[in-house]
Amino acid sequence: MTAGSRGDVAPYTGLGAGLVRAGHEVTLAAHAVFEPLVAGSGVRFHPLPVDPRAELHSERGRRLHDAKTGAGKLVRLVSMAREAADELTAALVDVSREADVLLVGGALGPLGYAIADGLSLPALGLHLQPLHPTGEFPAPMLGTRPLGTVGNRLSGRAVTTSVELVFAGSVRSLRRHGLPAVGRSRGRRARPVLHGYSELIVPRPRDWPAELEVAGYWWPHETGQLPRELEDFLAAGPRPVFVGLGSATVPDPERVSREIVAALRAVGVRGVIQRGWAGLDAESEDILTVDEVPHSLLFPRTAAVVHHAGAGTTGAVLRAGVPTVPVPVQFDAAFWASRLTALGTAPGVVPLRRFTSAALAAALRRAVSDDSHRARARALADRLASEDGIAPVLAALDRLTL
Repeated sequence: MTAGSRGDVAPYTGLGAGLVRAGHEVTLAAHAVFEPLVAGSGVRFHPLPVDPRAELHSERGRRLHDAKTGAGKLVRLVSMAREAADELTAALVDVSREADVLLVGGALGPLGYAIADGLSLPALGLHLQPLHPTGEFPAPMLGTRPLGTVGNRLSGRAVTTSVELVFAGSVRSLRRHGLPAVGRSRGRRARPVLHGYSELIVPRPRDWPAELEVAGYWWPHETGQLPRELEDFLAAGPRPVFVGLGSATVPDPERVSREIVAALRAVGVRGVIQRGWAGLDAESEDILTVDEVPHSLLFPRTAAVVHHAGAGTTGAVLRAGVPTVPVPVQFDAAFWASRLTALGTAPGVVPLRRFTSAALAAALRRAVSDDSHRARARALADRLASEDGIAPVLAALDRLTL
């Protein structure tokens, strides 16, 4: 079970397909809009209510951009998510009644675990970000400024407490669905959790308890081909730069689109712009605008990737082995952007709040002209290709069901 944007869903399609190949029957419970992502994977789909794209484009969703700090955005997100949580509860209880084990995405943790306890089912956490508090770095949702060992750990606790607040009412409502009440101490007990990213990207914190593991990336299940128009564009000239903000929204998509075009032309590169949830758009002989396309097929054929630094797209860029320019918009994006620069695959970060054609052009010029970024990206991609993120999940399932 998972909730959120496309990046909160797509990795579980690949993981689910791997579990199916190993002999498990798998159902993915996610927002109905994402059902096409499981096509051909062998994974069954249970639709959940709430359209996350519509939520982000609503008045309260647009107000997320008014907050200037990670803490401010978190407060607004908690308020927005509480209503959505209530709508999800009945559907999650229904699908869980048919399960033997619940695999709980990080965004649904408190509610998923409460349902598992109410149905006496084993549960395994599957996180795409390091959500558990640690003294080694601040909570990814709150930015990247170091707060010291104690401050870092407190920031992590603040985030986990906020997530509990989102689902507090939904957990209490489980009795209306025929499930017993779950005590606060039982709901907070230690759970086995696997993280769907590589230790090459985020080393496992030394102060984490033993039940928290880093499994490796769960690559999305992607099928099909690139559109003919895109194939023709790729064949017509040098490798283009991909620019897309994925599931992130922006206050003024027309301005952002103009700045992107100006930056591409200043650097002298062709561009593929993805509309995404932001609604970016530009067309000319040297720029093509596309809708959703398989990242695994397109990114390796680009000169560089400019992206919003969501966890899923960050993984896709690392897998492709190309240099990148992160444009973090909100939530954990600044954390992943900082990892890309630390690893040397990105020359720098261009946050949305400081996004101009000049800033993007300066970073992009370094990304495509400095061979060291491509060399580091390629070497890292080769190492990631040897990892198997599904095997640790299978082993954890075996331990749960013995």
